Amino acid sequence: MGTERGNGASGPSGLPASAVATVTGDAWEALQAVSSAVLAVTRHLSVHEVLQVIVRAAARLLDVRYAALGVPDEEGSFAEFVVEGVTDEEWEAIGPLPRQHGMLAAMLRDNAPKRLDDIRREPEFEGWPVAHPVLKDFLGVPIRDGDDVLGILFLANKHHRGDGRRGFSEADEEMLTLFAAHAAIAMTNARLYEHNRELTVVAERNRLARELHDAVAQKLFSLRLTARAAGALAARDPGRAVQELEQVERLAADALAELRAVIFELRPADLADGLVASLRKHVEVLDRAYEAEVRFTAECPVTLPEEQEAVLYRIAQEALHNALRHASARTVEVRLRVPDGRVVLEVDDDGAGFDPASTGAPAENGAEPQAGGLGLASMRDRAESVGAALTIDAAPGNGTVVRLEVPL
Repeated sequence: MGTERGNGASGPSGLPASAVATVTGDAWEALQAVSSAVLAVTRHLSVHEVLQVIVRAAARLLDVRYAALGVPDEEGSFAEFVVEGVTDEEWEAIGPLPRQHGMLAAMLRDNAPKRLDDIRREPEFEGWPVAHPVLKDFLGVPIRDGDDVLGILFLANKHHRGDGRRGFSEADEEMLTLFAAHAAIAMTNARLYEHNRELTVVAERNRLARELHDAVAQKLFSLRLTARAAGALAARDPGRAVQELEQVERLAADALAELRAVIFELRPADLADGLVASLRKHVEVLDRAYEAEVRFTAECPVTLPEEQEAVLYRIAQEALHNALRHASARTVEVRLRVPDGRVVLEVDDDGAGFDPASTGAPAENGAEPQAGGLGLASMRDRAESVGAALTIDAAPGNGTVVRLEVPL
């Protein structure tokens, strides 16, 4: 059954249907290949990851043996140089990052694409390390943002061409130039994203500094004055001195509680490092801040959409907060597993436990009240928002296991 395409319809690449109809054959296949390569790049946000994906996508796009991307610095070298097709052992044998000399300097100076049948015959071919792979046909294209060169894509040793000839064609150069224009957008976006992360971290540090000053510094100041008063009274009024020392103990306990509360608020500004790394860092902070032993295990790397990773992280954070501050747990284990096409997060503690059916009931062993059902409603809302299943296994005096399952 046919499909009508009106003026507002679009094809699989996002182009208007009228445009799709005019692009056929090899040109359409090339457009699809560039579109797939661009989409592969734009799914990533960290600068280094974007560079790696650009190189990998360019190598696949033009079917080459070797690909590289150099990001120039201001000191005559490269801030980063990412390669594809070279093993770790080969890269180690090649030596330090290349400097801007020879062909690299020529491309930076000319700021234009360069297509060669044999790079070894060029006057600029100089200074190549002995262990460097043998290059022949070569295509280099700058990645530009206006007049600024963000980097240069280097491709070499094309595997084959459809016309039976070797080397790069004019069509290859046009395709890589088009891809480089999109790569520039991805690189700029990644740099802006990382800059925003840095600003967020600075803002978070400033907020914590204010909280430390308001909540902890005042108590420490009072503690210091009280300790000084106890020292002055020790000789002439031992009874009063004991009272002052008891006040010192109370102030120290309050200051420690406030400090732990602030430390608990330490969290990554985002999950750019991934769910596993972010959870591990958070657990390490809590393990140092509390007397309880807090452990984390992950069976394998876990990659989920950003929204789902954020939900898993926040639920783990809430469960840890409950275990350490409300349930007086001595041991808390955070486990991340991937069984049978699911991501399973478990936070298991040996604390006071509670009755999941009750809300606002006090915990046992003198722990703090479980206000708002220990955030259970919030946990369930978060889980439902990403199609995850949340279960709570708890009973008074028997600890708690919070379990979240997310389908892959």
